[in-house]
Amino acid sequence: MTSAKAPADEAEARAIQDELRKGVVLDEVGPPVGTGLIAGVDVAYDDERDLVAAAAVVLDAATLDVVEEATAVGHVSFPYVPGLLAFRELPTVLAALESLTVTPGLVVCDGYGLAHPRGFGLACHLGVVTGLPSIGVAKNPFTFTYEEPGARRGDASPLLAPDGAVVGRALRTQDGIKPVYVSVGHRVSLDNACAHTLALGPRYRIPETTRRADSLCRRALREAVAE
Repeated sequence: MTSAKAPADEAEARAIQDELRKGVVLDEVGPPVGTGLIAGVDVAYDDERDLVAAAAVVLDAATLDVVEEATAVGHVSFPYVPGLLAFRELPTVLAALESLTVTPGLVVCDGYGLAHPRGFGLACHLGVVTGLPSIGVAKNPFTFTYEEPGARRGDASPLLAPDGAVVGRALRTQDGIKPVYVSVGHRVSLDNACAHTLALGPRYRIPETTRRADSLCRRALREAVAE
């Protein structure tokens, strides 16, 4: 895996983002649904101590059983800037991924890919620097608009950027429950990203990868603070 370059300031971060964006691959379908290993990554912050904890949880795509999990804790090395959140999270997320002994065929981020103000959210950034297929599954639509999808599981509607470009989908993962917002990160089609999201969420709104990574990173942060 390639380490993320730490920018010195906001201008350098935007320049790095612009350069890395050129590496996003959008013409691959991605791994078949229900096969191989899928990792979920998530982070938790302690703002008072300037700490960030990341978790990577690998599931068997066929059974959704946990195969391996890893955590990493670090100090936040970049300030919060809208559109540049990946620079706060990526170093610790990469450390967690690099601790794994298995290589996932897909990484699911709790956030955005192409559905990002600069077209390069965490799922894109992570995919490009690791080379792994990646998708973003967010809980909120951020600055994008969409028509409410149908009420049944699997119903979807386009997620639209301010210029009208389709950057993802609002996807209903459970009947009558608020949708999630799926976008491509790297080396996966939008159709396949949505299919994986549904397969990873048989019972809950949020994919199992994210649910488990969220719980694990919060626990890692609590343990780090208690030390």
